Amino acid sequence: MNMKMQDIIQVLIITGLISLCANFVPQIAKTGSLMEAFNKGTVEAIPGMLILIALAAVSMWLARVLPGGLPGAAYVVTLGCILTYPGMPGSAYISAATAKVGFLQLCTPLLAYAGIAIAKDLDVFAQSSWRILLVSAVVFVGTYLGSAIIAQVILKSIGII
Repeated sequence: MNMKMQDIIQVLIITGLISLCANFVPQIAKTGSLMEAFNKGTVEAIPGMLILIALAAVSMWLARVLPGGLPGAAYVVTLGCILTYPGMPGSAYISAATAKVGFLQLCTPLLAYAGIAIAKDLDVFAQSSWRILLVSAVVFVGTYLGSAIIAQVILKSIGII
């Protein structure tokens, strides 16, 4: 499916708005005041969200116009690293502004989209039989155990545990 840049920007804006709304929720527990939570969770996060939306839009545009067929995510990571590299003009502001946008709050609309994308292919998933569940379980357990072993080795080697 080939989306127009206008459609991509609309999706990015909607995702940003949902993320800003989700950013408000944890601030209620921290501050205890709806107005203060709105100011800290939403208003203060707006510049960071606008930066993230612009970064994603530019990256998607670069993925379309540059040769090589790299996905937009590769450009997001590359541009994000370049723009926040210490010494780059504006890097401190970009880092400070985007730090006010909660990572988990960004995941909310992305995971919802992933769920919708998977749900439309549910019949294909159902035809995969029980083997896909076995493979998924092995991958999840292996990833968890691998991560735990690496964390154990690193934490022991630096003396934390």
